[in-house]
Amino acid sequence: MHFSWRLAAGTLVLGLVAASASAQEIKPERAIKYRQGVLGAMGWHFGILGSMAKGEQPYDKDVALRSATFVQQLSHMPWDGFVAGSDKGAPTKARPEVWKEPAKFKERQQALMAATPKLVTAANTGDVAQLRTAVGSVGGACKDCHDDFREK
Repeated sequence: MHFSWRLAAGTLVLGLVAASASAQEIKPERAIKYRQGVLGAMGWHFGILGSMAKGEQPYDKDVALRSATFVQQLSHMPWDGFVAGSDKGAPTKARPEVWKEPAKFKERQQALMAATPKLVTAANTGDVAQLRTAVGSVGGACKDCHDDFREK
């Protein structure tokens, strides 16, 4: 019973912190750093999967599943960092089209988020051929977005 109260109190505190953070205006440079951090972490783990898929490092099902799970989870996160005004404020490779073509940008986000669960499924099979196919699909979703919305 005592643990339940701690859990409830912790949840309440986290909720209040989140509410106050979202109520504050996000500074553009902070949003840029946030999205770059998330995308960097996603790239790190996707790189591990890509190396396995290409045979550059031995296939390890546990490592693949861990990285695929992280990529899937992270794929939902960077979009919060594309707030109004975050086209400036810190170095960024985001093109103006992010804000000029929000529907198309949202489509690209959705495509990535739809492809990443297949990456987890493939990694969980232990079959490098299935992983290779899923890596290609996720990589294609990344490329499509980068082609339209990221400076080279």
